Amino acid sequence: MDAFDIVCMIGVPALVGVCIGILSGLLGIGGGTIMVPVFRLAFGLSPLVSTATSLFTIIPTSISGAISHIKGKTCVPALGLAMGIGGAFTSPVGVWLASISPAWAVMLAAALIIGYSAVNMLLKAFRASPKSASSGKDSSGKASAEGASSGNECSGNAVGGKAAGTAEASEARTAADQGSSQVPPVPKLNRKQLLIGAAIGLGAGLMSGYVGVGGGFIMVPLMLTLVHIPMKLASGTSLIAILILAIPGTIENALAGNIDYVVGLAVAVGSIPGAIVGARLVKIVPERMLRFIFGGFLIIAAIVLFLNEFGILG
Repeated sequence: MDAFDIVCMIGVPALVGVCIGILSGLLGIGGGTIMVPVFRLAFGLSPLVSTATSLFTIIPTSISGAISHIKGKTCVPALGLAMGIGGAFTSPVGVWLASISPAWAVMLAAALIIGYSAVNMLLKAFRASPKSASSGKDSSGKASAEGASSGNECSGNAVGGKAAGTAEASEARTAADQGSSQVPPVPKLNRKQLLIGAAIGLGAGLMSGYVGVGGGFIMVPLMLTLVHIPMKLASGTSLIAILILAIPGTIENALAGNIDYVVGLAVAVGSIPGAIVGARLVKIVPERMLRFIFGGFLIIAAIVLFLNEFGILG
């Protein structure tokens, strides 16, 4: 093996990993929605090895991004922990189901779930008024007054054990933040919200083990709609959960000998610093733009998986 082969074997996956890491830190995904099709199309891994290697690589990528989010206070650690623990129980079940399922079923399930999440996220982005992004003080003046009162009310409700607010109140509270780069304060969640988070984690863990992804494409939209967490906090929260729920499934795959460690570690070399960069970009990129990036990214991933499964891409 000459130097060129070594560069191709390590350098190319590392460069791919940088891109995956940036998207991971920015959008709150483990990166599996990119890694699975890349491992299959670019590296020629089998469907089972692709999903297993993806799940393995997700862990160091998520660790890197999650640490940056925690330091930057762009996440809700308690919610991430609740979702991660829930997902840790179902992730091994997903791995077992994938081992007994035909390859086309695993890939088709991934494409359908990712596509649904993408449409849901894009609809939310289109509904968010762009005026709040351009009018600056005009929207922030009204929103700051409403935000202050609703923030106090939310805090009081959390202390009293009540719900953090309705979906309408949540939308009003974050209206001015849709086009802003300002990071909202980390909310205090009540028991009901944490239980909802654990339930979200159960579903995400099952899909994580089955499809070989982190589950962020499920958790981020559900956090926005069910727990009413702002997008700028949802991304980092998702990475905390992904870090936890991916571990049991990865161990199961390792014991079964399904992981290609060379490819996985090479991608992780690039994804770790990439995730740090992506986490820092959260404070810069406006929330409405984040929604569009997230939805567009998922649409592309879903299309690639679907076309590949029907042999259109090779």
